[in-house]
Amino acid sequence: MKRAVHAGILVLLPIITLLLGWQIGTRIEQQRVQDMVSELEFLYEGKTGSGALVNDPEKEANLALMWGVWRLLIQHYIAPEKLQVMPMIYGATAGLVSALDDPYTVFMTPKENSAFEQNLEGKLQGIGAELTLKDEHVVVVAPIKGSPAQTAGLLPGDIITKVNGEDITDQALSDVVQRIRGPKGTSITLEIIRETEAEPLTFTIKREEITIPSVQSEIKKTGSGSVGYIALNQFGGETVRETERALDSFKDEDIKGIVLDLRFNGGGYLEGAVEIASLFLKQGKIVTVQRRDGEPVHHYVNGRPAEPDLPLSIIINQGSASASEILAGALQDHKRATIVGMKSFGKGTVQEVFDLPGGSSLRVTVARWLTPLGKDLGAEGVHPDIVVDRTREDTEADRDPQLQAALEWLLDHEGTASSQESSRAPTEEIKPTKELTPKN
Repeated sequence: MKRAVHAGILVLLPIITLLLGWQIGTRIEQQRVQDMVSELEFLYEGKTGSGALVNDPEKEANLALMWGVWRLLIQHYIAPEKLQVMPMIYGATAGLVSALDDPYTVFMTPKENSAFEQNLEGKLQGIGAELTLKDEHVVVVAPIKGSPAQTAGLLPGDIITKVNGEDITDQALSDVVQRIRGPKGTSITLEIIRETEAEPLTFTIKREEITIPSVQSEIKKTGSGSVGYIALNQFGGETVRETERALDSFKDEDIKGIVLDLRFNGGGYLEGAVEIASLFLKQGKIVTVQRRDGEPVHHYVNGRPAEPDLPLSIIINQGSASASEILAGALQDHKRATIVGMKSFGKGTVQEVFDLPGGSSLRVTVARWLTPLGKDLGAEGVHPDIVVDRTREDTEADRDPQLQAALEWLLDHEGTASSQESSRAPTEEIKPTKELTPKN
């Protein structure tokens, strides 16, 4: 028995020795790390408080914490091959920007920046849906007309919770967008929450080459007369010229009015909205851009209207955002157009894109915009004069009650646009016009 116990002790001694050695080594390592952390705290303490404002970050911001964390990762992270310099710099920069908690102020890597530019040019591969971050959720602003997303049944306001079964609740918007985009022919599964549904919905969507025609136009013939129809899908570099060509094509037709369809138009260039509004107004203000400093900047018509007199109706829905809301809000305030449909998305801020070295860029919220009557589009959106919904059942049955309501209003109000504009437009001083050139 004693021999057995002695043998057991001998067997245990190496294990105890190993455990003690591991524990002592761990404590030494922990102490070393703690010393480094203490050094960081000493360097960081009192330099920039959590609420401090920095005017010159190179002189006033102490970045010792970040460099210290980077050194800790280099010394201790289990997969050193992942410690690649540029991805880590991009990640740190993206984190700096995301701390502002503004979904429209975004740092874009070269890959993301290229995709963003292709989107404005009307070229991308994916499902064809514009997304944003709203109340910390990834939300569908608008599926692009004719896209796989629209065909599958995604709607404005849908909240995406899972991509291919993975919870994306805490992921950055840019990361979710990159997950959803992909080569044409491949499929992706999205789980979404919809306000009108009790349970989450699942959509499996096949990615395609997404071509976004900036403008589509045709003549809508009815028993009561013909109406010119123009669908503006986005405000890109060619939108103004394409709209002008569409209006020129209507001149040989005996049309009773014009419908501008802004449904699912997520916006684009501010200048495009100003120029297109100028096609339908003889005079007046289009939008006010209010920055954080200085006097507000007022944008007026360019003085070259193409169709200032024909009755005009605009269709909007929950997917009409940004530049779409500027156009609809201006023509509504001037009583130049009757708005049909549902309340717009409510995206009333201005972003500027700054190109950075290496192909990356920074999209920054620099201002908010107000309608001619001073309505904050971000807070209020655009409310239709005639409220008409288009349900999923309507879409599946190829019914369009919103377009029907717009056509009926135009045909009932033929020849009344000029008198309405002159007698009911907002009162304001008239300033000299200024020509704006759309970005290309």
